[in-house]
Amino acid sequence: MPADKTNDESINWYVVNTYAGQENRVKENLEKRIKSMGLEDSLFDVVVAEETETEYKNGKEIKKTHNLFSGYILVRMRMTNEAWYIVRNTPGVTGFIGSSGKGAKPFPVSQEEVDNVLSRLHRPQDNVTVDLIPGDYAEVLDGAIKGNIVKVVSVDPTSRQAKVSFSMMGKQQLTDIDLKDLKKVDRSENA
Repeated sequence: MPADKTNDESINWYVVNTYAGQENRVKENLEKRIKSMGLEDSLFDVVVAEETETEYKNGKEIKKTHNLFSGYILVRMRMTNEAWYIVRNTPGVTGFIGSSGKGAKPFPVSQEEVDNVLSRLHRPQDNVTVDLIPGDYAEVLDGAIKGNIVKVVSVDPTSRQAKVSFSMMGKQQLTDIDLKDLKKVDRSENA
């Protein structure tokens, strides 16, 4: 983002409505159109509000991307007639949010709202979802007690570890194990 554009009051963020599930395709199409039509002075940023979530299920780490606002993208632009026309007529775009229609140009989104969304997108750590809860049983897939069935005592998605209890030489032991090294098992398998 060029420094001379950051304080230009004629440049604002707008919310563009797209067909659900087409947000990334619309972004790509719009970015291609900006370059091919030489609109770099009017259209600056196209953002799909997505965040990555890491899920641990059956000992496997699965990364999933979730769209925070299905059917919407953010566009930072100078609202010229040409830029407005290009965005509205990009395949997959159904219109702007904040426009009454009938040829009326939309109202921009406040910088505060945009900052909230952008800060959420640039978090350093992924969201983590775990299929284990305290009281569940799991098989250890790797490490010193590989193959043992353990009972989950607590789960810490931030450190991506679970505290587990297991029996060794007749005594209950506690240890921390990486979530990726645990596979949930049905309690009936342990009866």
